[in-house]
Amino acid sequence: MRPIINEARRDVLNLQPYRVIGPWPEMLRTRMPVVYGYSEQVLPKPRDWPDFIHVTGYWFLHEHGWTPPRDLLDFLADGSPPVYIGFGSMVDRDPERITEIALNALRYSGQRAIFLRGWGDLQQADLPPNVFMIDNAPHEWLFPRMAAVVHHGGAGTTAAAIRAGVPSIVVPFFGDQPFWGDRVALLGVGTAPLARKTLTGAQLAGAIDRAISDNNIRANAAALGERIRVEDGVARAVEIIEAYARERGVPVDETVFA
Repeated sequence: MRPIINEARRDVLNLQPYRVIGPWPEMLRTRMPVVYGYSEQVLPKPRDWPDFIHVTGYWFLHEHGWTPPRDLLDFLADGSPPVYIGFGSMVDRDPERITEIALNALRYSGQRAIFLRGWGDLQQADLPPNVFMIDNAPHEWLFPRMAAVVHHGGAGTTAAAIRAGVPSIVVPFFGDQPFWGDRVALLGVGTAPLARKTLTGAQLAGAIDRAISDNNIRANAAALGERIRVEDGVARAVEIIEAYARERGVPVDETVFA
């Protein structure tokens, strides 16, 4: 990442480039705040971290003014809460296989579902009546209306599902996604993560059935979601940044943080 960061420092901020060791020694020397945008309710802060490392709570983007389309509202009102199945920006090399697995899982489990568009050239006309496809919808609005959320385990999607208070079924692709899938299972707010390469419709159906019918999972998810919703990670991050600036005599433009 250093070449990209140095390009931005030079061309946008008119700053000197970082050396190979990066900013870390200087940050430690000056005790510059490190601000993590996740919740200690999900991952406790390690006891050996110094006091200038902060865990603020999640940073959620509130999408005001979004209006759900009429056909989506009609689908939601036409039966029991559906299962959301979507993998964000993740792309599988064989989207037809993933689609077949998801549709088989719904047949086995008897559930309704909302699909996030992005699996090959799949269109609404290709889907059975119990499946509705969307291009996008704010997680803040959509997820609380779901019976469960099947997703890739990205940090943001995991946070949104936890905040909604509904169970998660994580099918990780790469990177940090297996870690968040494990956290979901350890917290008791979802099933154990499912291996994508060996996933079958029967496996996914079993996870969906458990997520929806297991009273402990549902209660844990609802309780954790309630605790997450009272946190304000953005406000806490702003407090930390403003305090650091004032300690060093740096003027703080209050309108920037309004």
